Amino acid sequence: MEWIPWTVIIGVLLVAAIAGLSIVISKKRAEARGELPKKEAPAVEGVASAELVETAPPVEVEAVEAEVVEPQIAAPLEETALVEPIAPVVPEIEEPEKAASRLARLRRKLADSNNALARALADLLSSDRIDDETWDDFETTLITSDLGVGPTGELVGALRQQLRIDGIADPEQAKDLLRSELIKLVNPDLDRTLKLEHADGAPAVLLVVGVNGTGKTTTVGKLGRMLVAEDKTVLFGAADTFRAAAAEQLTTWGERVGVETIRSDEGADPASVAFNAVEEGINRGVDVVLVDTAGRLHTKVGLMDELGKVKRVIEKKAPVNEVLLVLDATTGQNGLTQARIFAEVVDVTGIVLTKLDGSAKGGIVVQVQRELGVPVKFIGLGEGADDLAPFDAEQFVDGLLGN
Repeated sequence: MEWIPWTVIIGVLLVAAIAGLSIVISKKRAEARGELPKKEAPAVEGVASAELVETAPPVEVEAVEAEVVEPQIAAPLEETALVEPIAPVVPEIEEPEKAASRLARLRRKLADSNNALARALADLLSSDRIDDETWDDFETTLITSDLGVGPTGELVGALRQQLRIDGIADPEQAKDLLRSELIKLVNPDLDRTLKLEHADGAPAVLLVVGVNGTGKTTTVGKLGRMLVAEDKTVLFGAADTFRAAAAEQLTTWGERVGVETIRSDEGADPASVAFNAVEEGINRGVDVVLVDTAGRLHTKVGLMDELGKVKRVIEKKAPVNEVLLVLDATTGQNGLTQARIFAEVVDVTGIVLTKLDGSAKGGIVVQVQRELGVPVKFIGLGEGADDLAPFDAEQFVDGLLGN
């Protein structure tokens, strides 16, 4: 083998050492950067392991005091805020006006109205000369005020005779003469009292009838007020089941004076409602049951027959004391035609004449009484709740003449 100098060997070893050191440094740097997995420490086996476990000092756990959570106790019910139910609004009970004060007030209203009779008399007496033409004008005025041809002829004949025979020229004397003749025509001897007699413990039953638009339901409400003012106990029967607002309207009238209304659903049998109202009136021991009926045209035979049925059904429970026909004073001759047909169907016992304040035709009182032989028992002179009063012949004539 060829001899190699020692310097060469030392150089080779030095190069190898440097290379090895570079490799080691590179690995360390890679491990530091996470590029190479770290070597796991070798597991300690056998007894050594057990000794390590046994000799490990115990870990002292500090006792933590547990927090006790108090249970939530529900508040008593009485302490809980409750929502109060909203009480229904009850209308305040009104005190209706007495009949006596009504009469005086209505007389004043009639006197203030623009009525034809007072004007005609004033024209007659203000004439310089009363001749046939003057009397003809006077007679025409009386007829147009619905006094009727017959009563007008009687009145004019009596006045002409008295003025000629007695030579009356003073206007006040002539007015007194006209007053006395008108009172005769109105017939103060007719019985205008409202029949309220009880029969075998049953209440007095008043059946109110009429055509549409005469103020029939309003009249029932006003009659109820007047009866309450006379210390009568009253019950309403809403037998007008055709008009949607009729029962509600009557109920409102009743609530104002503390009168209850017996009603049913719209379209129910009116005879059944009327019967129930009378039956309830008997059970409660009231003085009067006022039964409202649906307005109907006198020309509708079927509806008029139904009205007769209502009356017959009521009479199975109690007698009908009064059948009151409500007439609109402004309808004139048509009102008389209505009255005749209603009288044939249900035996009308009294007339309620409404809207007299809006008419110059007070003479209809005379004519309707003569046609039917039935008295006017009440008159209405306004929209007020107490603008209905018993008819009084003398006060009515005084109102017409402006006294």
